[in-house]
Amino acid sequence: MTTKNTLIQVKNSVDRWRSSTPLTTSSLSPGSSTENQLKLVDAKTLKDWIERDTVLLVDVREPAEHAGEHIPGSILLPLSKFDPTQMPTDPDKTLVLYCRTSNRSQQAAQKLLAAGHLEVIHLSGGIGDWKEQGLPTKVNKNAPISLMRQVQIVAGSLVFTGTMLGVFVSPAFLILSGFVGVGLMFAGITDTCAMAMLLAKLPYNQKV
Repeated sequence: MTTKNTLIQVKNSVDRWRSSTPLTTSSLSPGSSTENQLKLVDAKTLKDWIERDTVLLVDVREPAEHAGEHIPGSILLPLSKFDPTQMPTDPDKTLVLYCRTSNRSQQAAQKLLAAGHLEVIHLSGGIGDWKEQGLPTKVNKNAPISLMRQVQIVAGSLVFTGTMLGVFVSPAFLILSGFVGVGLMFAGITDTCAMAMLLAKLPYNQKV
């Protein structure tokens, strides 16, 4: 067998492997989809849809986050209380979900797909990317401080308390500071903060 024939066979094998290998979500660019029809839309495309009044935009963040700042025209359906049967529908509009970074919107989208929705679209990069693109948001200065700031205040207080008690009372209290540090590290890696979810349930954070 010649070298040329060998190279042709290798190329054909690679082409067959590529055609039989499904795409994964991580390999997708905004606007493309997986076999289960979970799609991403970029901020500028979404802005165009909103201007054409062809999108039903749903914010899956918590009430305090939505009250503080949200994309104009969006409605609230928090992930913590997410019920696919309560999702509003409009046959003339495209449903799009969004959150802060697109992590929670993807979770909500998966719930909709599991409930029988054939296609779900969510905003790539969330409201964070929307703002980075210079696109407008509606801000309420009278809303409760953001959950991120609340987490920083509570976490900082716990670390400070644990450190002071560890120095002046017993080194065992340093475990508290370490525990909070691990929790913050986990939140940063997974973009899921247990403390934020607990704070979101407080009455003043439920006001929209």
